[in-house]
Amino acid sequence: MSAATACFDDELAKRALSPLRRGPARTLQVNVGKRCNQACHHCHVEAGPTRTEAMDGRTAARVLEVLAASPGVETVDLTGGAPELNPHFRDLVRGARALGKDVIDRCNLTVLFEPGQEDTASFLAGEGVRIVASLPCYSRENVEAQRGRGVFDKSIRALQQLGDLGYGQGGPLRLDLVYNPVGPSLPPPQAELEAQYREELSTLFGVRFDHLLTLTNMPIKRFAHMLHREGRHAEYLSLLVTHFNPETVSGLMCRDTISVGFDGALYDCDFNQMLEIPLAGGRRGAPTPATIFELESGDALFGAAIATAPHCFGCTAGSGSSCGGALAS
Repeated sequence: MSAATACFDDELAKRALSPLRRGPARTLQVNVGKRCNQACHHCHVEAGPTRTEAMDGRTAARVLEVLAASPGVETVDLTGGAPELNPHFRDLVRGARALGKDVIDRCNLTVLFEPGQEDTASFLAGEGVRIVASLPCYSRENVEAQRGRGVFDKSIRALQQLGDLGYGQGGPLRLDLVYNPVGPSLPPPQAELEAQYREELSTLFGVRFDHLLTLTNMPIKRFAHMLHREGRHAEYLSLLVTHFNPETVSGLMCRDTISVGFDGALYDCDFNQMLEIPLAGGRRGAPTPATIFELESGDALFGAAIATAPHCFGCTAGSGSSCGGALAS
């Protein structure tokens, strides 16, 4: 079977790992929109300054209603675009925290210097929000190759500002960094790279953080377009397929995460959301909810089949990849 025709479900079946089904929902990942102050080369959301898609107040309120009915959902993972640019971002944070949920803000760091965001860092600290911050390398050259001129220096300044507020200092304010390769390769071992990040950022800039999360670039959207332009798309898919690691399957984020689009549509993961691949099914024998307005609680999808496609090999290649970093050592 070639990479171009590789079927993820067939690979699972061959390894006696199918069918892939959902366990209890622990995380509600909410994409609040595609507007961003950056336009990164690898972005699977194809976010940027000119995007206008944004979650409205009615949908944000429904997210909080579903959370209130979902005691098993422990974490609200807010993403974008730059989620902080959505006008209902703070309402979601406050509402989720009032319900006792952990909140993650997937922050690109430079957004903290955008007009109107001057108090965002202190707001996040005051609410006890965990920050998962994108910093694709500790090298200025590599960061700016992905994200543009001046991004590295702004990112370092943002990390220093967060450190002054108590983030990444070993206390309750958790700061994790995210690495993804510049090109079509798998991430290096997470623990080894974390040690390198820690040494470089501490020595050169006085920056401290809690953990480094390594993510594999998904062969979809903007990164896929780049691969096609360079004639490396088939090569990269082959890399992912041939490095399939069955030990990663039990930890796949689609098994305990419900992905919510800016318009309220439901998906098995953020990548399926960007490809508009709908949920494979609801609770066995029950109708499949298409939007969060049809979802009664996080329990409604327990046991449901998970929709897969070739890009799923990206989550299972090598050490695996999820929104929480590597899945296997």
